[in-house]
Amino acid sequence: MQRFDVAVIGAGIIGLATAMALLRPKRLGVVVLEAEDRLAAHQSGHNSGVIHAGLYYRPGSLKARLCIEGRDALYRFCAERGVPHDRCGKVIVAADEHDLPGLARLIERGRANGLGGLRSLSADELRQYEPHAAGVAGLFVPDTGIVDFIAVTAAIADVVRERGGDILTSTRVERVHPQANEFLLETSQGEISCRSLINCAGLQADRVARMCGLEPNCRIIPFRGEYCELAPERAALVRNLLYPVPDPRLPFVGVHFTRRITGGVEAGPTAVLTFNRHGYRRWNLSSADAIEMLCYPGLWRMAGRYWRTGLSELWRSMSRQAFTRALQRLVPELTTADLRPARSGVRAQAVDPNGRLVDDFRIMQAERMIHVLNAPSPAATSAIAIGRFIAEMALSE
Repeated sequence: MQRFDVAVIGAGIIGLATAMALLRPKRLGVVVLEAEDRLAAHQSGHNSGVIHAGLYYRPGSLKARLCIEGRDALYRFCAERGVPHDRCGKVIVAADEHDLPGLARLIERGRANGLGGLRSLSADELRQYEPHAAGVAGLFVPDTGIVDFIAVTAAIADVVRERGGDILTSTRVERVHPQANEFLLETSQGEISCRSLINCAGLQADRVARMCGLEPNCRIIPFRGEYCELAPERAALVRNLLYPVPDPRLPFVGVHFTRRITGGVEAGPTAVLTFNRHGYRRWNLSSADAIEMLCYPGLWRMAGRYWRTGLSELWRSMSRQAFTRALQRLVPELTTADLRPARSGVRAQAVDPNGRLVDDFRIMQAERMIHVLNAPSPAATSAIAIGRFIAEMALSE
């Protein structure tokens, strides 16, 4: 049996950033356990690659604080470790007069969160940044950037190993047995003992919490996000990052355009309920996931609140023309022929029993355990700050 001081479940960017932070102040025996055969297999490797500035989040929330701290820490880390990145800024577009109050709220929220350099744009100024964009006004956010989060995750893993940490892939945690002064973990590769346990399992975080004997009071509901990419000859329609004014009722920012650090421009994503926590393809279905979701009252209450939005997202997923129309609010010249199918990702969205989408990061502490139960976007941006936050909680105990 292998014995460690701390076992971190999940080798996505948050799990590895937590291990990196734990190994900094003192020499601990830290192991990161990953069920898949590679790092960043799910949310960390299937996101938009955007380094978020911290504009959208409620002032004083954990999201707002850790996003801004994490953004600055991420830029420093990428510079120090030679990870390609670009602080390119982004433009948010008010497509018509109805978007202007929402744009004003974003500016107010951004200033409350301490963002500097925000610039309001007239319709003419908007086209100086994005010549093909259409709108009555805009906002330039200079601290937004782009990066490959798979490369960031790999660089963080290098630091973990340099500091003496272990990373075990293809090691699925199957059972957790709390004992007097330790936890006994049954994994697909044998037994592991640890004094403390940190759950960064992402799409499986609520299940791991229940495996540990806790009731997280929420359920992970997966949403698939589908992307298209602009044909290479049409990529010049978008210079950098181009976003709509988001719906304030939802934790999603709407379909948008993103220039990738590896080249090309993506458009999307949709946000479609999927009955498979790893449902990257449209018709992927897990009977176990589906039954669990359909038996959860929170799913039905959520559906009662957002069914119209859900149908709209489903229609955009099924109809390329509907998807194109949503993007044409930002770039009218775009046509369906300009789009190519691209990748998809699955967002782990926590939903409480009343059907409310958990908006803030949710981190639950119990005796010798910490569970990250809700960490969707901007979690990748915030990962280094989240890791430090969790490490401080763990080390203080």
